[in-house]
Amino acid sequence: CVQPSVPPVPNYKLSMSIPEWLHAIQTYMKMLQYNHTGTQFFEIRKTRPLSGLMETAKEMTRESLPIKCLEAVILGIYLTNGQPSVERFPISFKTHFSGNYFHHVVLGIYCNGRYGSLGMSRRSDLMDKPLTYRTLSDLIFEFEDSYKKYLHSVKKVKIGLYVPHEPHSFQPIEWKQLVLNVSKMMRTEVRKELEKFARDMRMKILKPSSAHSPVKERSRGKSLSPRRRQASPQRRACRRDKS
Repeated sequence: CVQPSVPPVPNYKLSMSIPEWLHAIQTYMKMLQYNHTGTQFFEIRKTRPLSGLMETAKEMTRESLPIKCLEAVILGIYLTNGQPSVERFPISFKTHFSGNYFHHVVLGIYCNGRYGSLGMSRRSDLMDKPLTYRTLSDLIFEFEDSYKKYLHSVKKVKIGLYVPHEPHSFQPIEWKQLVLNVSKMMRTEVRKELEKFARDMRMKILKPSSAHSPVKERSRGKSLSPRRRQASPQRRACRRDKS
């Protein structure tokens, strides 16, 4: 009997450029195929430590079963580990179509001053995007425009923090450090919020919302102003938002 073909896990070669490497990873994910069965083959608990999720990703490469968007994000992190020039962060979308809400997540990529993404979706333009976008907002608006083709209106966008390159980390992934109700905002406002957040991310000054405390805030040798302290209930409100 003929064994089903198992796609080989891509290996990074020094001769590869980062866009070529990302393309190889995305090609591999496409070879696993999108899971249309209605059964999720791998349990992904978002609150698990990174080390546990990386074990699940290893299992995905062994089993070679079809995957959905959340599994693709975990697999994308696993396969890009050890490439310190490639920053990875989750981007989640909540959309509305025909009376129903839908949730989707992709892996945002930042490298050499450009943004792109890896992921899986039923729709080819709602997963990977080339590493060509100059700003985070350009990337997000590209997804928003792609959604419009399917008559989906984007309600919320959630951006997480950079995922550490340490596969044995006990820290969980920060999935939603920034939550934007984009349906209630002007694009100029969305762009402003995203660019401020992207700048803070690049400067690595953001901490996971679970770790926020006045002591951990960058105070630059000064006492914290009351205004900055008052921002914390809003952060907590963001965390409570489970949609």
